[in-house]
Amino acid sequence: QVQFVESGGGLVQPGGSLRLSCVATGFLFKTFALGWYRQRPGKERELVAAITNYGATTHYVDSVKGRFTISKNNAENAAYLQMNKVNPEDTAVYYCNSGRWNEVLSDPPQFESWSQGTQVTVSS
Repeated sequence: QVQFVESGGGLVQPGGSLRLSCVATGFLFKTFALGWYRQRPGKERELVAAITNYGATTHYVDSVKGRFTISKNNAENAAYLQMNKVNPEDTAVYYCNSGRWNEVLSDPPQFESWSQGTQVTVSS
């Protein structure tokens, strides 16, 4: 059974940093791309960043370019989202999911199953 467990969220002040983690089980993690997604209050889920199976290529949406960094550790079946210079617009529940490259790049994402995610709140 494919499962994702996200962690690392919390309350952070504007301009601060957080590092989100995603641990995956139930499939051959290293062979698939991975995406981080978020759902802001009152809005639909959206793509934030994506990385190919072995990490050679990354993709970021314009609003997080230069502030967020996605990474993938296949030995640990884990992925990370380093969030720097956060602002209130980054407040959301953050999720990870995995699939083929064209699947993880879909925006809005079309995955059928999602985990609980991790809440990030940016506020002073």
